Amino acid sequence: MIKKLYFTFFCACCIQFSSSQLFAQDNIIDEVVWVVGDEAILKSDIENVRLEMQMRGERMSGDPYCVVPEQMAIQKLYLHQAKLDSVETSDSEVLRQVEQWINGAINQVGSKEKLEEYLNKPMAMIREEQRTNMKEGRIVSEMQSKIIGEVRLTPADVRRFYSQIPQDSLPFIPTTVEVEIVTLEPKISLEETDRVKAKLREFTDKATRGESEFSTLARMWSEDVESAKRGGELGFNGKTELVPEFATVAFGLNDPKRISKITETEYGFHIMQLIEKRGDRVNVRHILLKPKVSDDEIQEAITKLDSVANDIAIQKFTFEEAATYLSFDKDTRNNKGLMVNSGRSENSGTSRFQMQELPQEIGKVIYNMQVGEVSQPFKMINSKQKDVVAIVRLKTRVDGHKANMSDDYQTLKSLVEEKKREELLDKWIAKKQKDTYIRINDNWKNCDFQRVGWIKE
Repeated sequence: MIKKLYFTFFCACCIQFSSSQLFAQDNIIDEVVWVVGDEAILKSDIENVRLEMQMRGERMSGDPYCVVPEQMAIQKLYLHQAKLDSVETSDSEVLRQVEQWINGAINQVGSKEKLEEYLNKPMAMIREEQRTNMKEGRIVSEMQSKIIGEVRLTPADVRRFYSQIPQDSLPFIPTTVEVEIVTLEPKISLEETDRVKAKLREFTDKATRGESEFSTLARMWSEDVESAKRGGELGFNGKTELVPEFATVAFGLNDPKRISKITETEYGFHIMQLIEKRGDRVNVRHILLKPKVSDDEIQEAITKLDSVANDIAIQKFTFEEAATYLSFDKDTRNNKGLMVNSGRSENSGTSRFQMQELPQEIGKVIYNMQVGEVSQPFKMINSKQKDVVAIVRLKTRVDGHKANMSDDYQTLKSLVEEKKREELLDKWIAKKQKDTYIRINDNWKNCDFQRVGWIKE
């Protein structure tokens, strides 16, 4: 339910800084330094991006006052063409991304008030600026997709690439593994569940009687650590962005003075308070409490899984059958226990993991295992932050190596596809530079630009 903040390079998602933070150079308040088509690039625009990158600790090769405006100019070329081609983007998706960005930014600085203070702007202005930036970023992406079209490759194209690339330039493929998993969730005692519910009813009574603010109680007691920092506030979310049980209650709230009933989800037990509804999105505060698992319950689950592992060893049933019929992990159960990489690497969406991409507890267990071996039961925290007991089986291991056609065809194909896409975009940019009015302030021309064609004689 909680979104992390992911910054995008340059203009698509840049934080806008106040004018008091800018312009150490030449005592100039602002000036137009580039014009691309009918779009101006201001000195303040460039400084905003440079400072935002500096804040994130990003490094760039070259003078930022050359690199940044060139990248901004490329974006202006795409936006100019998008206007000519009437390329648009979904407003609802833009609004979703804006709220995700704002939620993440608030999470970074600690509160809505701190974000407004840091940016020296009211939230309404921050939201509107981000809406513009996000919309332009999405339009640029859609314009790039339109220019590239569908890249079609044949196996001969991939073989040609492989034969022409120097051996010392072939990418190194790190060790990858495929892992199957069976998990059991230890039983939670009725007494523990009753304790959690009683605590939430106590919070409800305190908030309803006015003895404590709901936000204060969330900061003190909620086990959703990130939202607790914001007084339990989740930010605006659509129904599909929340787990179903939570969404049903959240969207059913109508009175900000009333506290919801206790709601159970896969994360634990919640109570909620409405902050605001806006169209098909809702912003609520919540307090999450998780029932605690006792050592006896953990040991009972370990004993059960140890028995399962023994039955697999004597071939009473297979690991895949155990995962299908016994595992509590719904993400892998229908996949016969095979874990799927949901990260952001090139392995995303596949069953392949580099060692560092695995949950830490699983990585430690399989590090010295042999292919086909089943582990002893171990305790871990799952993706819902719950204590579970698991056994794993190492299905495959491919040791680190230089890319080759036999083992890494898909990786090499992806490299060729990316190369083709870059070539198409480079060719388009070069042509667009010739066809577009471009003017650069004389003081900003002394640059070793990545692309020729900016300065026209």
